[in-house]
Amino acid sequence: MCHMAHRVVVTTRIPDPAADLLRSAGELWMPEDARKLGEDELRAAVRGADGVVAMLHDRIDGRFADAAGPRLRVVANTAVGYDNVDVPAMTERGVRVTNTPGVLTDATADLTLGLLLMITRRLGEGERLIRARQPWSFHISFMLGSGLRDKTLGIIGFGQIGQAVARRARAFGMRIVYSARNRVDPGVEAELDASHLSREQLLAEADVVSLHCPLTTETRHLIDAKALEAMKQSAFLLNSSRGPVVDEAALAVALRDGRIAGAALDVFEREPEVDAGLLDLENVVLVPHLGSATTETRTEMALLAARNVVAVLSGQPALTPVR
Repeated sequence: MCHMAHRVVVTTRIPDPAADLLRSAGELWMPEDARKLGEDELRAAVRGADGVVAMLHDRIDGRFADAAGPRLRVVANTAVGYDNVDVPAMTERGVRVTNTPGVLTDATADLTLGLLLMITRRLGEGERLIRARQPWSFHISFMLGSGLRDKTLGIIGFGQIGQAVARRARAFGMRIVYSARNRVDPGVEAELDASHLSREQLLAEADVVSLHCPLTTETRHLIDAKALEAMKQSAFLLNSSRGPVVDEAALAVALRDGRIAGAALDVFEREPEVDAGLLDLENVVLVPHLGSATTETRTEMALLAARNVVAVLSGQPALTPVR
């Protein structure tokens, strides 16, 4: 290794195969544990870095790049979304930004179906009942939920994950409608028997609304009090995209007042905080950002991020650049 070995920083502990790959690119710095670094710790850690593997909870902006210094050439975000990255600030400084699309599609779609079943069949409620050692007995009207066959699933954001959710939901006999900035390929619409609707039509028609859009200034609080008002009273909301797409306080009120039937959330507006109004309600499922949380998927995400860093530092094009 030459005396100007690259310095690569990872902002949390990552699986060994990815860490080993990064060591092949130079000197690797990685924290001892998987907790989130504080902002000061993060800036100190990245000083003098040529490449950084960052997590969704790291704020990657001009101050971060300036703390790293002029050698910084690539930041690999270990997520498909990059709402935590100020891409223009990075580009201005000649820093390449990459993400990890594709590898987490199946895991996130599977989790979304889990949320769908949990809320429509009251699985969380049922488990809480048993764990609280409440007396219960099976009878014909006990804990009735809602079936899925012939129900309409409205998907907002119809990229890889949205389409993977549609594919799974078809196996349950659901009808698919979607809204997205652009209509998808007619072949995809035909395969999934999916109809493109305006967001307003989708909210009015869907029995289940599932969110799969990126977080942008346009999608922040996309689901607000007005959108919840537009949904059927018998409808359910699923969010496995980004927390701030939903106005959590408005959702808590809508659920409390029976404005919609239920919601299941994997992501939250101010993670890891959850709106206190949601915590006391039975008609909401709350899980701690588990969308891509399988051993296989997280390893693949870390490996793809590492491959991006190695490629850029060795003068090759990035594998999955965001712009």
